[in-house]
Amino acid sequence: MAGRYFDEWAIGDRIAHDIRRTVTETDNLLITTLTHNPQPLHLDAEYAAGTEFGRIVVNGTFTFALTVGLSVGDTTLGVLVANLGYDKVVMPKPVFVGDTLRVETEVTALRPSGSRPGAGIVTFEHTTFNQRDEVVCKMLRTALLQRRPL
Repeated sequence: MAGRYFDEWAIGDRIAHDIRRTVTETDNLLITTLTHNPQPLHLDAEYAAGTEFGRIVVNGTFTFALTVGLSVGDTTLGVLVANLGYDKVVMPKPVFVGDTLRVETEVTALRPSGSRPGAGIVTFEHTTFNQRDEVVCKMLRTALLQRRPL
């Protein structure tokens, strides 16, 4: 499904994205090593076993990136000019290998671009849930989107 042009959004629009993703050990290992993050909580099962979590916790940057990725097909695919920023990112619960994540999105703000007449700015609030319906990530994403061609 392609994203929507700026003109096709309204404040309060909501989407429950169909694509879900089960997090794997490889996902966590790759993001952690690719970003040179030596945190043993993400890499060392023995260390992680001695923490309050009792096991490896998935790197939060993976959860953040997956949140955006799971939303793209329904929001910005093919109409994005640029992501302008991410705000108020919170991760109230940890993500573990084997968790299945899903995302819901709500449009919280809209405004025409002051510098680009063919574009507008949409603020999305993305909320990520695990298979127990616990919120594991929440953020605002501000995106510059194309207007519908005339």
